[in-house]
Amino acid sequence: MRIALGVEFDGTDFCGWQQQRTGRTVQGSLEEALTRVADHELRTVCAGRTDTGVHATGQVVHFDSLAQRDARAWIRGTNANLPADIRVQWARMVDENFHARFSARRRHYRYVILNAPCPSALLRSRSCWEYSALDATRMAEGARHLLGEHDFSSFRAAACQAKHPVRTLYQLEVLRQGNFLYIDVVANAFLHHMVRCIAGVLIRVGRGEAAPGWVAEVLAARDRTLSGVTAPAPGLYLVAVRYPERFDLPAGGWLPCYVR
Repeated sequence: MRIALGVEFDGTDFCGWQQQRTGRTVQGSLEEALTRVADHELRTVCAGRTDTGVHATGQVVHFDSLAQRDARAWIRGTNANLPADIRVQWARMVDENFHARFSARRRHYRYVILNAPCPSALLRSRSCWEYSALDATRMAEGARHLLGEHDFSSFRAAACQAKHPVRTLYQLEVLRQGNFLYIDVVANAFLHHMVRCIAGVLIRVGRGEAAPGWVAEVLAARDRTLSGVTAPAPGLYLVAVRYPERFDLPAGGWLPCYVR
Protein backbone atom coordinates (compact mmCIF):
# COMPACT_ATOMS: atom_id res chain seq x y z
CA MET A 1 0.00 0.00 0.00
CA ARG A 2 1.29 3.46 -0.89
CA ILE A 3 0.37 6.41 1.31
CA ALA A 4 0.85 10.11 0.66
CA LEU A 5 1.16 12.63 3.50
CA GLY A 6 1.00 16.40 3.74
CA VAL A 7 3.66 17.57 6.19
CA GLU A 8 4.24 20.87 7.95
CA PHE A 9 7.45 21.64 9.82
CA ASP A 10 9.49 24.38 11.41
CA GLY A 11 12.96 23.92 9.94
CA THR A 12 14.79 26.03 12.53
CA ASP A 13 16.32 23.19 14.52
CA PHE A 14 16.74 20.70 11.67
CA CYS A 15 19.74 20.05 9.44
CA GLY A 16 17.42 20.09 6.44
CA TRP A 17 15.08 17.42 5.13
CA GLN A 18 17.44 14.64 4.09
CA GLN A 19 18.48 12.03 6.62
CA GLN A 20 22.15 12.18 7.60
CA ARG A 21 24.53 10.16 9.72
CA THR A 22 24.70 13.00 12.22
CA GLY A 23 22.34 15.85 12.90
CA ARG A 24 18.62 16.10 13.39
CA THR A 25 16.63 15.93 10.13
CA VAL A 26 12.96 16.13 9.18
CA GLN A 27 13.13 12.88 7.22
CA GLY A 28 14.78 11.03 10.08
CA SER A 29 12.21 12.21 12.62
CA LEU A 30 9.28 11.47 10.33
CA GLU A 31 10.49 7.98 9.42
CA GLU A 32 11.08 7.12 13.07
CA ALA A 33 7.49 8.12 13.92
CA LEU A 34 5.98 6.30 10.92
CA THR A 35 7.96 3.15 11.72
CA ARG A 36 6.37 3.06 15.16
CA VAL A 37 2.88 3.35 13.68
CA ALA A 38 3.51 0.75 10.95
CA ASP A 39 5.45 -1.58 13.26
CA HIS A 40 8.04 -2.09 10.56
CA GLU A 41 10.86 0.00 9.12
CA LEU A 42 10.00 2.21 6.16
CA ARG A 43 11.43 4.99 4.01
CA THR A 44 9.88 8.20 2.74
CA VAL A 45 10.25 10.14 -0.50
CA CYS A 46 9.55 13.88 -0.52
CA ALA A 47 8.42 16.31 -3.22
CA GLY A 48 11.34 18.64 -2.60
CA ARG A 49 14.33 18.53 -0.26
CA THR A 50 14.74 21.55 1.98
CA ASP A 51 17.91 23.00 3.48
CA THR A 52 18.80 23.75 7.07
CA GLY A 53 16.45 26.40 8.49
CA VAL A 54 13.89 26.19 5.66
CA HIS A 55 10.25 25.63 6.63
CA ALA A 56 7.27 23.91 5.01
CA THR A 57 3.52 24.21 5.29
CA GLY A 58 2.83 21.99 2.27
CA GLN A 59 5.56 19.35 1.91
CA VAL A 60 4.30 16.11 0.34
CA VAL A 61 5.82 12.69 0.96
CA HIS A 62 4.97 9.11 0.10
CA PHE A 63 5.92 5.75 1.55
CA ASP A 64 5.01 2.09 1.12
CA SER A 65 3.73 -0.03 4.00
CA LEU A 66 2.23 -3.47 4.57
CA ALA A 67 0.44 -2.17 7.67
CA GLN A 68 -3.35 -1.88 7.47
CA ARG A 69 -4.11 1.59 8.85
CA ASP A 70 -6.72 4.14 7.82
CA ALA A 71 -5.90 7.78 7.14
CA ARG A 72 -6.93 8.89 10.62
CA ALA A 73 -4.59 6.37 12.21
CA TRP A 74 -1.64 7.48 10.08
CA ILE A 75 -2.24 11.12 10.98
CA ARG A 76 -2.94 10.78 14.70
CA GLY A 77 -0.51 7.94 15.33
CA THR A 78 2.36 9.63 13.52
CA ASN A 79 1.76 13.00 15.17
CA ALA A 80 1.71 11.32 18.58
CA ASN A 81 5.27 10.14 17.90
CA LEU A 82 6.62 13.29 16.28
CA PRO A 83 8.44 16.20 17.92
CA ALA A 84 6.39 19.38 18.22
CA ASP A 85 8.08 21.05 15.22
CA ILE A 86 6.71 18.51 12.69
CA ARG A 87 3.08 17.69 12.03
CA VAL A 88 1.26 15.52 9.50
CA GLN A 89 -1.72 17.50 8.18
CA TRP A 90 -3.39 14.89 5.93
CA ALA A 91 -3.01 11.34 4.63
CA ARG A 92 -4.31 9.69 1.46
CA MET A 93 -4.08 6.18 0.05
CA VAL A 94 -2.67 6.49 -3.49
CA ASP A 95 -1.94 4.04 -6.29
CA GLU A 96 1.57 2.77 -6.96
CA ASN A 97 1.97 5.12 -9.91
CA PHE A 98 2.07 8.10 -7.54
CA HIS A 99 5.52 9.47 -6.71
CA ALA A 100 5.87 12.48 -4.41
CA ARG A 101 8.77 13.87 -6.45
CA PHE A 102 8.31 12.67 -10.04
CA SER A 103 4.51 13.03 -10.17
CA ALA A 104 4.67 16.68 -9.07
CA ARG A 105 3.86 19.23 -11.76
CA ARG A 106 4.41 22.48 -9.89
CA ARG A 107 5.98 23.57 -6.63
CA HIS A 108 5.18 26.79 -4.80
CA TYR A 109 7.59 28.54 -2.43
CA ARG A 110 7.03 31.76 -0.48
CA TYR A 111 9.91 33.93 0.72
CA VAL A 112 9.14 36.25 3.65
CA ILE A 113 11.05 39.50 4.24
CA LEU A 114 10.61 41.72 7.30
CA ASN A 115 11.47 45.19 5.99
CA ALA A 116 11.84 47.30 9.12
CA PRO A 117 14.50 49.40 10.93
CA CYS A 118 14.83 46.83 13.71
CA PRO A 119 14.80 43.02 13.61
CA SER A 120 12.12 40.97 15.33
CA ALA A 121 12.96 38.77 18.30
CA LEU A 122 9.95 36.52 17.61
CA LEU A 123 10.38 36.20 13.84
CA ARG A 124 14.16 35.86 13.68
CA SER A 125 13.82 32.24 12.52
CA ARG A 126 10.66 32.80 10.44
CA SER A 127 11.73 35.58 8.10
CA CYS A 128 14.59 37.43 6.44
CA TRP A 129 15.23 40.82 8.04
CA GLU A 130 16.16 43.71 5.72
CA TYR A 131 16.59 47.18 7.25
CA SER A 132 17.03 49.10 3.97
CA ALA A 133 13.77 50.34 2.47
CA LEU A 134 12.72 47.99 -0.34
CA ASP A 135 10.76 49.11 -3.40
CA ALA A 136 8.34 46.28 -4.13
CA THR A 137 7.35 47.79 -7.49
CA ARG A 138 10.96 47.70 -8.73
CA MET A 139 11.34 44.16 -7.44
CA ALA A 140 8.18 43.05 -9.27
CA GLU A 141 9.43 44.67 -12.47
CA GLY A 142 12.71 42.82 -12.21
CA ALA A 143 10.95 39.56 -11.40
CA ARG A 144 9.12 39.57 -14.73
CA HIS A 145 12.40 38.86 -16.55
CA LEU A 146 12.55 35.42 -14.93
CA LEU A 147 9.13 34.15 -15.99
CA GLY A 148 9.04 31.30 -18.51
CA GLU A 149 11.55 28.60 -19.39
CA HIS A 150 15.20 29.58 -18.91
CA ASP A 151 18.66 28.33 -18.06
CA PHE A 152 18.90 29.32 -14.38
CA SER A 153 22.63 28.65 -13.96
CA SER A 154 23.01 32.11 -12.39
CA PHE A 155 20.52 31.12 -9.70
CA ARG A 156 21.87 27.78 -8.49
CA ALA A 157 24.26 26.79 -5.71
CA ALA A 158 27.78 25.76 -6.68
CA ALA A 159 27.07 22.34 -5.15
CA CYS A 160 23.80 21.87 -7.07
CA GLN A 161 23.58 18.30 -8.40
CA ALA A 162 20.74 18.80 -10.91
CA LYS A 163 21.46 17.25 -14.30
CA HIS A 164 20.50 20.43 -16.16
CA PRO A 165 19.75 24.05 -15.15
CA VAL A 166 16.63 24.61 -17.29
CA ARG A 167 13.46 25.30 -15.31
CA THR A 168 10.09 26.91 -16.04
CA LEU A 169 8.77 29.67 -13.78
CA TYR A 170 5.00 30.04 -13.99
CA GLN A 171 4.61 32.71 -11.32
CA LEU A 172 6.96 35.16 -9.60
CA GLU A 173 5.19 37.88 -7.65
CA VAL A 174 6.27 40.42 -5.04
CA LEU A 175 3.65 41.66 -2.58
CA ARG A 176 4.06 44.20 0.23
CA GLN A 177 1.78 44.12 3.29
CA GLY A 178 2.88 46.63 5.89
CA ASN A 179 6.45 45.90 6.93
CA PHE A 180 6.47 42.53 5.17
CA LEU A 181 7.28 41.61 1.59
CA TYR A 182 6.29 38.23 0.20
CA ILE A 183 7.94 36.70 -2.85
CA ASP A 184 5.84 33.89 -4.32
CA VAL A 185 7.56 31.56 -6.78
CA VAL A 186 5.86 28.73 -8.68
CA ALA A 187 7.84 26.49 -11.03
CA ASN A 188 7.90 22.98 -12.42
CA ALA A 189 11.00 22.29 -10.31
CA PHE A 190 13.81 24.17 -8.57
CA LEU A 191 17.58 24.09 -8.48
CA HIS A 192 19.52 24.04 -5.19
CA HIS A 193 19.21 27.51 -3.56
CA MET A 194 17.29 28.80 -6.61
CA VAL A 195 14.55 30.62 -4.68
CA ARG A 196 17.01 32.11 -2.22
CA CYS A 197 19.22 33.29 -5.10
CA ILE A 198 16.21 34.90 -6.79
CA ALA A 199 15.26 36.59 -3.51
CA GLY A 200 18.82 37.88 -3.10
CA VAL A 201 18.81 39.40 -6.58
CA LEU A 202 15.40 41.03 -6.09
CA ILE A 203 16.46 42.46 -2.73
CA ARG A 204 19.38 44.23 -4.45
CA VAL A 205 16.95 45.68 -6.97
CA GLY A 206 14.58 46.70 -4.18
CA ARG A 207 17.36 48.55 -2.37
CA GLY A 208 18.10 50.54 -5.52
CA GLU A 209 21.55 48.99 -5.93
CA ALA A 210 20.63 47.64 -9.38
CA ALA A 211 18.04 48.43 -12.04
CA PRO A 212 15.19 45.98 -12.69
CA GLY A 213 16.75 45.19 -16.08
CA TRP A 214 19.85 43.88 -14.31
CA VAL A 215 17.87 40.75 -13.45
CA ALA A 216 17.72 39.91 -17.18
CA GLU A 217 21.48 40.46 -17.46
CA VAL A 218 22.16 38.10 -14.57
CA LEU A 219 19.91 35.45 -16.09
CA ALA A 220 21.55 35.73 -19.53
CA ALA A 221 25.09 35.53 -18.10
CA ARG A 222 24.52 32.01 -16.68
CA ASP A 223 27.15 32.85 -14.08
CA ARG A 224 26.36 32.39 -10.38
CA THR A 225 29.08 34.86 -9.32
CA LEU A 226 27.08 37.76 -10.82
CA SER A 227 23.85 37.23 -8.92
CA GLY A 228 24.93 38.43 -5.50
CA VAL A 229 24.24 37.11 -2.02
CA THR A 230 21.98 34.12 -1.42
CA ALA A 231 19.11 35.24 0.83
CA PRO A 232 19.06 33.53 4.25
CA ALA A 233 17.17 30.29 4.82
CA PRO A 234 14.70 31.34 7.59
CA GLY A 235 12.57 33.34 5.15
CA LEU A 236 11.84 30.38 2.88
CA TYR A 237 8.74 28.16 3.01
CA LEU A 238 7.61 25.30 0.76
CA VAL A 239 3.87 25.98 0.72
CA ALA A 240 2.36 23.75 -1.97
CA VAL A 241 3.03 20.96 -4.44
CA ARG A 242 0.63 20.45 -7.36
CA TYR A 243 -0.18 17.04 -8.82
CA PRO A 244 -2.47 15.80 -11.63
CA GLU A 245 -6.13 15.84 -10.59
CA ARG A 246 -6.42 12.05 -10.83
CA PHE A 247 -4.49 11.70 -7.57
CA ASP A 248 -7.11 13.82 -5.73
CA LEU A 249 -4.69 15.34 -3.20
CA PRO A 250 -5.22 18.50 -1.12
CA ALA A 251 -4.13 21.74 -2.77
CA GLY A 252 -1.35 22.62 -0.31
CA GLY A 253 -0.48 24.25 2.98
CA TRP A 254 -1.21 27.71 4.36
CA LEU A 255 0.63 30.80 3.17
CA PRO A 256 2.74 32.34 5.95
CA CYS A 257 1.54 35.91 6.45
CA TYR A 258 2.68 38.05 9.36
CA VAL A 259 1.60 41.43 10.73
CA ARG A 260 3.78 44.11 12.25
